[in-house]
Amino acid sequence: MRLNRFLARCGIASRRRSDELIQSGVIRINGEVVDEPGRVVAIGGDQVEYQGRSVVLPDLYEYVLLHKPAGYLVSRGDPEGRPTVYDLVSGLHPGTVPVGRLDMETTGLLLLTDDGDLGYRLLHPRFVVDKHYVAVVGGDPVEEKLDLLRCGIDLDDGPTAPAEIRIDERWGSGFKKRARLSLCIHEGRKRQVRRMLRAVGYPVRELTRVEFAGLRIEGLAEGHYRHLAADEVNRLKSQVGL
Repeated sequence: MRLNRFLARCGIASRRRSDELIQSGVIRINGEVVDEPGRVVAIGGDQVEYQGRSVVLPDLYEYVLLHKPAGYLVSRGDPEGRPTVYDLVSGLHPGTVPVGRLDMETTGLLLLTDDGDLGYRLLHPRFVVDKHYVAVVGGDPVEEKLDLLRCGIDLDDGPTAPAEIRIDERWGSGFKKRARLSLCIHEGRKRQVRRMLRAVGYPVRELTRVEFAGLRIEGLAEGHYRHLAADEVNRLKSQVGL
């Protein structure tokens, strides 16, 4: 395993930050300082040290499904002291990280794992993994505008892939008109659903991710989490060719 990936799996730092640590000379393999991020580590053979302490891989990967409430950052920490999803989940492996992100006010399904290969593939557009959302928007959506999203729309970071979208409910009148929409996208850009809907004139008031890669949050209360069963993990892997 490449050294930078090994350090990330052990929870020392992200791969990019691990590259910086390696180049700074604080990593040793078998007692020798190593400054090449691409150096290969023999798992179970080489002794890796960071700041004088031994670094080892966890015995097993972990896969955690969290029902994220509003008001929590999807981040390991926050300099402003705001709550993060790590305040909700106890005893995680050091290398366990979220697969993608939800913005602070978005609720719903968040997968966390230290299985880097799976996490990477679940996020890569090449594998076309479904992400289902329910959005409450301001206004009274018309199909002609939603068709723009169904065909793909230009955002400031490029065109989106076609989205699936339907109107589930409408209520209110005047400035208080609201609608509930169901959407499915296959990308994971920053605040993508909010930006798509605002681009066609329907600002998001509430947003929940209800399904990701076939996993659902039904039966899991906000703020609660559970570990995935073996068959769920196998299904995730089969979707992305692992």
